[in-house]
Amino acid sequence: MTGQTLYLDDALYDYLRRVSLRETPLLARLRAETAARPNANWQVAPEQGQLLALLVRLSGARRLIEVGTFTGYSALCMADALPADGELLCCDLPGDYHDIARRYWQEAGVESRIELRPGPALDTLATLADGAFDLIFIDADKANYPRYLEEALRLLRQGGVVLFDNTLWSGRVLQAQPDSDDTRAIQALNLALRDDVRVDLSLLPLGDGLTLCRKR
Repeated sequence: MTGQTLYLDDALYDYLRRVSLRETPLLARLRAETAARPNANWQVAPEQGQLLALLVRLSGARRLIEVGTFTGYSALCMADALPADGELLCCDLPGDYHDIARRYWQEAGVESRIELRPGPALDTLATLADGAFDLIFIDADKANYPRYLEEALRLLRQGGVVLFDNTLWSGRVLQAQPDSDDTRAIQALNLALRDDVRVDLSLLPLGDGLTLCRKR
């Protein structure tokens, strides 16, 4: 019987990927191209992308939002899992990395399912209808995570899912005197979600911490 989550050293992590990761050659190329860029650590781990795609399929989601898109890896994973009439709205600040994202979306044949709206995400979210979305993935400015939670719960249908990335924050969530607004916001989000009766909750030690919430 396992009493706590198993620690993954490099060898075990490599094994995990070898026996479970179904990354396509296109996704692998995108990940490799992104790795050569500044801020490459913004990219989700490939097993996270695979989980996002699985959740889209499991939930039957048709309308998605992503907050924080970067070079488009997670968006490509989710868009590819959508039905042909599905829609993914990507909210992100303008950046030249979006040219990479669009190139790969086009090559994958999913560009028609994705709308990229450059600009502050909170401004974009404020224009959207209540209860109109099935799944929301948030991986952007951490200082606004508590605000993104409130917007996500407004925008999700009952039973919809919101996911927050980086909720373990490389261990900085343990800081008694947080060194940044980002750390304070993630700590606040994690504590608030623990007691939030509006959601069902699981924080997975996947990547840098991935929190899944189902709107009750």
